[in-house]
This record gives sequence, structure tokens and C-alpha cells, in this order.
Amino acid sequence: MELSTFIARIAVAVISGMVIGLERQWHHKQAGLGTNTLVALGAAIYVLISLQLTTESGDLTRIIGQVVVGVGFLGAGVIMHRGLDIQGLTTAATIWCSSAIGCLAGAGLFGQAAVSTLAVIFVNVLMRQAKFKLKEPKNDQPPPGEKGQ
Repeated sequence: MELSTFIARIAVAVISGMVIGLERQWHHKQAGLGTNTLVALGAAIYVLISLQLTTESGDLTRIIGQVVVGVGFLGAGVIMHRGLDIQGLTTAATIWCSSAIGCLAGAGLFGQAAVSTLAVIFVNVLMRQAKFKLKEPKNDQPPPGEKGQ
């Protein structure tokens, strides 16, 4: 693989991770700019290593599968339980998506990486808006801590 191809693939992974991370950072969420950028970069590097070291009969999906497993541990680290409430699932899923996008970039699938990046941003923004709408208290119930009349 030419160095220019390697650099282009790394650049797409870094830019994609940064875009996802900026959205998370902007909204003060866990795993922001640095984490998502490094996850996408790391995934791309593993794919690129595999492409460089395997023969034509090598199976790139084995490396991608191992990336998924490794990122699963990272994602599990951001999930927190507080009583019956579970937090961090969206952050964990976003990290998982960043790794998949890094794999796309590492494999040279730039268009797919760009579309996937936009999809992650869209879903995170859309779900955040839906979550706030769903949490609005109903008019017939008093807010928590107040007695009904």
C-alpha cells in the first residue's frame, strides 16, 4: 500500500471520529472528541495492519471482529448503574459506531464512512430531542416532590 493511501485512510478515520466526538463534546456527553477520534483511529490502524500483513487469502473480517470485541470492553466501561437507572448506553453505542467507521475508513470505504458518520450524528441529535419530549411531565400530574390538589 502506498503511503499516500495509508495517510488518506487514517485522515478519514480521524476526521470522522472528530466530527462524532465534537457533537458529543458540544452536548457535554461522556466520551467526546478525544475518545471517539482515538477509537476511530485505532480501528483504522488495525484494519490497515491487517491489510498490510495478510496475503490475498487472509480474512480481514477476523481483525474487524477483534476490534468489535475490544471496543465492547471500552464501551462497557462507560455504562453506569444508579439504582434502576442505567446511563451511558448511548455513549457506549457511539463509541462502537466510531470503531465501525474507523474500520470503514481503514478499508478505504470513504463514502460509506462519511454517510455513517452523518447517520451517527443524526441519530444522536434526533434521539436527544425525542428523549426530552418523552420526559416532559403530563399536565394532570404534579411535579415530583409536590402534593396534588
